[in-house]
Amino acid sequence: MNSPKLQGILPVLPTPFNEDGRVDVPAMEKVARFCLDAGASGLVFPGVASESEHLSSEEQYLLQKTVCRIARDRIPVICGGGNGSPEEIGSKIMKAHELGVVAAMVLIPNRFEKDSDGALRFIESVIENAPGVEVILQNAPAPVGAGLTAIDLVRIVEASPAIHYVKEEVLPSGPRITALRRSAPDHLTGVIGGGGARYLIDEMNRGAIAAMPAAEITDIHVRMWKAYKTGDEAGARHLYMRALPLLIIQLLYRMRLTKLVLTKRGVLDNAYVRAPLDEFDSYDETEINAQLESLSNLFKIAPLNRDDA
Repeated sequence: MNSPKLQGILPVLPTPFNEDGRVDVPAMEKVARFCLDAGASGLVFPGVASESEHLSSEEQYLLQKTVCRIARDRIPVICGGGNGSPEEIGSKIMKAHELGVVAAMVLIPNRFEKDSDGALRFIESVIENAPGVEVILQNAPAPVGAGLTAIDLVRIVEASPAIHYVKEEVLPSGPRITALRRSAPDHLTGVIGGGGARYLIDEMNRGAIAAMPAAEITDIHVRMWKAYKTGDEAGARHLYMRALPLLIIQLLYRMRLTKLVLTKRGVLDNAYVRAPLDEFDSYDETEINAQLESLSNLFKIAPLNRDDA
């Protein structure tokens, strides 16, 4: 497939739910439009941050269809292949491809943590079941993924021309990004940063072509990316330092924090999650409100609702 080059800020969309726990399609439209209006260069759904493990195939397909409709002819949509056998993952990728998804992220499962040969066979089998689709090899740390070394990643990419990107999330990610860029074959278009943009400046310094953070501060991440790309590294660092305390909280509470912030910004009506995540206590809520207030003058899309802060 001749898809556009992926670059810039590619937020992973959360899955909105109604108060009764059902997926909320109108809310998904609002989240996708929020990221689009914030200047995102692409939309990612589903991903780990979408609670993909807690969605049925039917729910994923319905929401993918919604995201593709909102993004159509404007910015690319990337899907995650999710869990399952290579045949199951390939089938999901092909259905997403038919909706207009331009690339698929394939996570190497944690069972291949010490088995790079098995990881290669796995990714090749997925590719066989999703012919013609550009692949993003997702290297996530255990227990989610296999946490492969840069040497193993280069070997897998060399053997698989369908792999056009690597999303590197194993910490420290910086040296792996550098090693991949130095040694990867020509068909690798680029390396994408992970880790929730908590290491974004270092990733950009090392040549990452994109980042896939969560969606709650997409407008700030886009400003950060654009500042860096126009030569204003000091401005990008300023934004980075201001956003980092909130991203540290997001590391702990993940999509619960993402949804709470989007609720306070008026994008979502509730912060319901299916994933088994820790609840906020009163101290957490006070700190989150303080962090949001400190960022409020940077919000250009869906500004902070101070009645909720």
